Amino acid sequence: MQEPFPSEFSEPEESPGFLLWQVSSLWQRRQKKALSKIGLTHVQFVLLAGIGFLESSKTLVTQVGLSKQAKTDVMMTSQVLRTLESKGFLKRKRSTDDPRAYLLSLTKPGRSLMEKGLKIVEAVDRDFFKKVNLKTTNLLSSLQRLSEE
Repeated sequence: MQEPFPSEFSEPEESPGFLLWQVSSLWQRRQKKALSKIGLTHVQFVLLAGIGFLESSKTLVTQVGLSKQAKTDVMMTSQVLRTLESKGFLKRKRSTDDPRAYLLSLTKPGRSLMEKGLKIVEAVDRDFFKKVNLKTTNLLSSLQRLSEE
């Protein structure tokens, strides 16, 4: 005799967590494919764009601050930033105020790559989310609430 599946949901598609995982995986695959055309991973793009955004708001950009803004692991962020630095897309220098902190800035090639990536990512987003009218649904506000810690 088969045991009943021990879930509160009768179908996997009724589980918000499962649906979020499926949608997130599909979205990530599309971003990965599109960004590979310019030699970036999605994480690399997110960090370059984060630096660009923080620089545009006249904020001193530190690794820890970038990690908090992007909600990424500090150690992983450090590794990805070292890779981007070795490719000439950003500069890292020790803070004079806090010798433990690194200040980050985009180089001209890094800013150019970030801008190309931004166009790609936003085009993928427009195409991916076209089934959902983001202006009339609660999707954005719901995702924003879920991303709060």
